[in-house]
Amino acid sequence: MAALMQRAVVVFSGGTAFNSLAGHLRQLTTRVAHVLPVSDDGGSTAEIVRVLGGPAVGDIRSRCLRLADDQGSEARAVKRLLAHRLPHGDSAAAKAEWYQIVEGQSSLWDGVSEPYKHMIRAFLIHFHMQILSHSTEQFNFGNGSIGNFFFAGARTFFRSLESAIFLFSRVARIPEGSVVLPAICTEERITLGAELEDGTVVRGQNNISHPAVDTSGGGGDSKLVDKSLDYPPLPSPIRRVFYLSHEGTGQEHEVYPPPNPRILSEIQSSDAIVYGIGSLYTSICPSLILDGVGEAIAARPETLKILLLNGSHDRETSSTGTHDGVMRASDIVGAVTDALNRRRARRGQPLRHPAGTYVNVVAVPRGAGVEVDRDALELVGVREVVEVDSARDAEGRCVYDAEALVLAIGQLLYDRGLLACA
Repeated sequence: MAALMQRAVVVFSGGTAFNSLAGHLRQLTTRVAHVLPVSDDGGSTAEIVRVLGGPAVGDIRSRCLRLADDQGSEARAVKRLLAHRLPHGDSAAAKAEWYQIVEGQSSLWDGVSEPYKHMIRAFLIHFHMQILSHSTEQFNFGNGSIGNFFFAGARTFFRSLESAIFLFSRVARIPEGSVVLPAICTEERITLGAELEDGTVVRGQNNISHPAVDTSGGGGDSKLVDKSLDYPPLPSPIRRVFYLSHEGTGQEHEVYPPPNPRILSEIQSSDAIVYGIGSLYTSICPSLILDGVGEAIAARPETLKILLLNGSHDRETSSTGTHDGVMRASDIVGAVTDALNRRRARRGQPLRHPAGTYVNVVAVPRGAGVEVDRDALELVGVREVVEVDSARDAEGRCVYDAEALVLAIGQLLYDRGLLACA
């Protein structure tokens, strides 16, 4: 695969779902740009945003850690520290453990050299001081991610999300060429909304995809987002997703943030664009609906554009108004196309590119629960479907075999003359 090492790949994906595949892409190329939304409002991210405001960084932190170097004992120690979560359900225990960490007394610091420790602690301390400065808000450390706390400390110190990502990437020792890009660059709190076909509006990414469940038995602050659960389908199909903000007017209103300029730059030099895997409307479409993204992808006719179907349906692709209650492959391609064309946006003129402009290959794990309606795909210009060997995740769901997927993408690039030797 050496001839492919400088090919450029752009990935639009979910934070958690794609993590199992993210590191394997480096077998294909050293240049991978991972584009992730900043609207995740679950877990410890939600608590940070509630008290400090700003964009959500949980998905970005998760991807950075997955890409982090784990060669060498110190690299593994740093990764273990930043991946650690405080106890859930016992706020006093969580707070006590946090104080041990921020004071440098926890065993989690074992294996981290003093210079590294001082630098990481400085941003954890800054985060703690930011929390204390909001005296009217009681911060709940339960289930808190140390990586999220470090990220929030860096972001508030630099007043820049991208600067925080740059620092985190260096601390986590992400290999050169792999970049993690927020879909939008903002210091504001951004909320994702979904309008259903029946007119219902659902606010908040996790309310759309993974509503929090109460794990306290009827009291307390123990609501937890559990992405392993099977949630009931939505009452109506999702018509569109959009961004909401409280900034400026003091009332929640729809906003149209511009995309991170680096995303457009990465697309313009891309050899392959990958959509998925992850929640269709809350992980992938939020990056696609931004002004200029559809135009940039449409301007790359020579680029491989591959849509990775999930191995099973979730709350977003199942509802009472779709075929047999679930979306088929052509429906999912249609949703991606509508997002990139900004077909249902409330302002401006939508694009009118056909689906084949944005997607030229659909991949599906063998044995997936998503119906691949090949005739319907051909009608919209998507003529190539690739079945990839599958595996089972911890919950027994059908997922891609990572090695097989890398080989499949490599073959697709070879077939297009982008790989000199297979």
